Amino acid sequence: MKLRPPRNPWIRALLVLPVAAGIGALLWWRGPSWGAVGDAFTIVRWQWVLVAIGFNLVSVLARSLAWRTVIRQAMPPPVPGFLLVFSAFSVGLFANAVLPGRIGELARVAVLNRKVAARAAWATLIGTVLAHRIFDLVPVVFLIVYVVLTAKIPSWATTSLTVFVVVGALLFGLALAVARRHQRGVPIDLGPVRRIFAMARQGLGVMRTPLAALVAIAFQCVGWLCQLLAVYTAMRAFDIHAPLPAAGLVLVLMNVATIFPLWPGNVGLLQAAIALPLLHYGVSSPRGIAYGIGLQAIEASVGVGFGLLFLAREGLSYTMLKVMPDATQVEMPEPEAMEERAGADDARARVPG
Repeated sequence: MKLRPPRNPWIRALLVLPVAAGIGALLWWRGPSWGAVGDAFTIVRWQWVLVAIGFNLVSVLARSLAWRTVIRQAMPPPVPGFLLVFSAFSVGLFANAVLPGRIGELARVAVLNRKVAARAAWATLIGTVLAHRIFDLVPVVFLIVYVVLTAKIPSWATTSLTVFVVVGALLFGLALAVARRHQRGVPIDLGPVRRIFAMARQGLGVMRTPLAALVAIAFQCVGWLCQLLAVYTAMRAFDIHAPLPAAGLVLVLMNVATIFPLWPGNVGLLQAAIALPLLHYGVSSPRGIAYGIGLQAIEASVGVGFGLLFLAREGLSYTMLKVMPDATQVEMPEPEAMEERAGADDARARVPG
């Protein structure tokens, strides 16, 4: 379900500190002039920063609508309203920004679970998060194909991204097969992997309704397009006039740099991943690093801002986010309930929309 660091803080430190120290040393000794990085912030055009934040907000709204579309197909009425889904999604973004690991995926489930009366809603909601992430593969594949065809990237990166496209297509096909597979009489003592597959099937109910799946994918595509435009307009804020394919390359490598969340925000690693491809477009290292710092702040602005607001609104605390249960510890429905739910899913799949 998510990549999570070891619970023991000493083991976590032993794993993370060498990597962080290595990246810090490289940035300090072989990195750019930090005085020049500071100077790059003196030319920032704040009107473009506001435009980038606006695109980022629209992206979050669109992705929240995609998640709600998935939830509507996975759960019986009453379905959580959009404001509650947006609130949960924002809390999840906040948790991912300030905590190591993908804590945010469970944090947003926790917000919704407090308001849903259905039994074992944790399992279903976690399944919807898995489905929501699966739908990310469609715009990501489109973006990678666009970048490979138009951007200036090394040959090794082209090969890696091509492999990612193939793997993404296979994963999407697997998700479709899992969604359409009839699963009856599943025993309650599921192993960790089978539990996650069972939860995924519940959340992937949307894929048994083609129109709803297309709507969710469309919202995800709008969200990623707005993220691309946010990256592009943030370039203008730092007086970087690289073309749109460069922004696409930056967006792809940003997401690659955060696949393994070693520490909050992967600060340092993310800036290096952003600045490196911009060298091929004539952007100096100091300005690229400064842009990376600013872009990460812009990307986090909506999640942190609204996340803090909704965290207080829902009566949750930062400390509670740090003790989220593991995905394999959630309560699963009884086999009879799962059979009833499967029958309901089949009925819903025959109803368009």
